[in-house]
Amino acid sequence: MKRKLIAAIGVATMVAGVAACGSGKGSDKAASPTSITVWLTVDAQNNWPDLVKQADAALKKVHPGVTVKHEYYAWTDKNTKFDAVLASDKAPDVIEMGNTEMLGYEIKGAFAELDPSKFDNSSAWLDGLKASGSYNGKTYGVPYYAGARVAAWRTDIAAAAGVKTVPTTYTELTADLDKIQKKEGAKFNAWYQPSRDWYAAMSFVYDAGGAIATDSGGGTFKASLSSAESVKGLTAWKDALGKYMHGDLTKDESDRYIVFGQGKSAMIYGASWEGGAAADPKVDKTGGKLKTNLAQFVFPGPSGKNMPVFLGGSDLAVPVKSKAQDLASEWINDFSGTSGQKILISKGNLPNNKTQLAPLKSAAATKATATAAESSWFIPAASGWSKVEKAQILQDMLQSIATGKKTVEQATKDADTAIDAVINSTN
Repeated sequence: MKRKLIAAIGVATMVAGVAACGSGKGSDKAASPTSITVWLTVDAQNNWPDLVKQADAALKKVHPGVTVKHEYYAWTDKNTKFDAVLASDKAPDVIEMGNTEMLGYEIKGAFAELDPSKFDNSSAWLDGLKASGSYNGKTYGVPYYAGARVAAWRTDIAAAAGVKTVPTTYTELTADLDKIQKKEGAKFNAWYQPSRDWYAAMSFVYDAGGAIATDSGGGTFKASLSSAESVKGLTAWKDALGKYMHGDLTKDESDRYIVFGQGKSAMIYGASWEGGAAADPKVDKTGGKLKTNLAQFVFPGPSGKNMPVFLGGSDLAVPVKSKAQDLASEWINDFSGTSGQKILISKGNLPNNKTQLAPLKSAAATKATATAAESSWFIPAASGWSKVEKAQILQDMLQSIATGKKTVEQATKDADTAIDAVINSTN
């Protein structure tokens, strides 16, 4: 599942007039709608068209004569198109949104409120995805599927350093990385971890009990990266980079799998697809060693618990302008419900709920990703979060720490000031 942009894409800027749309309650605007239009990304079109057909057939069985129209978009194009039609009568009835894209649209009132009880497994939705589809205690998005972050490990490089098994605690991990670093030399990246990958760094923050920002009441958020807990987590992150990351300390994670494929690292921590992508013959420059010497494991946090991860994933929402909101909700349940999740699992995805996730924890191929997905965190549900992302405050803070430009304490104080200036803005 090569969803490189799944968690990295920021929330799109809303077009003028969307706020006036109001908030729907799930009832059809037209007496008897005869069709719905569904917008999905090309992932569904290319990888599980059978699921799309199954959902269409289920809706038509209950509502004979109803037509389901589909449009597919690349992640880079979808929101631009959506913004252009939001204030018109051409909005789709169902739209797929990346989980970090939901918040800005929820705040502006672009989506109709949904009743969770009408959707399969809603009481067991994964925490990280459930949070992305919720705002002010109401539900606006139904989790579609998930992708977790795990460690990808070169077993051959580890074995050459005397490490025979993957680590299960942070103490074991750092001890093993120490052995690998010593064996491979100072220029080798025992752990290749780009500094600007804020998803990984913030996992250290949440593992230590910290947070990017906390709700101080009434939906008003206060940055908390300079708290003792957050500083503790970022200090552990900085120490790890200083010992094991010897690449460019100004880079982000976009080409991490390529670097791993070049054989320049013994471990990466990232989206579950990255290890497999590195082992692709088009990327693997190790003479095929990655394919036969690759292991995944749940990243252990310094706290002693599994590292909480940022779940990549998608939600399905019903635009408030839809004139067929009930039909749209039914189609979403047909698509994202229990039977639909079985198809998504068979395609290598994680399901949207803990019930169907549980059996995957005992299967060798999915044990690491399924276990990692159980503990997750999500971005603050703040009105100005999109401005935090757009300004790259977290990335710049992390780079300044990694390069030694600032201490952890100074960098976090500066970042808190910058975050507080925009996180509660509404325009």
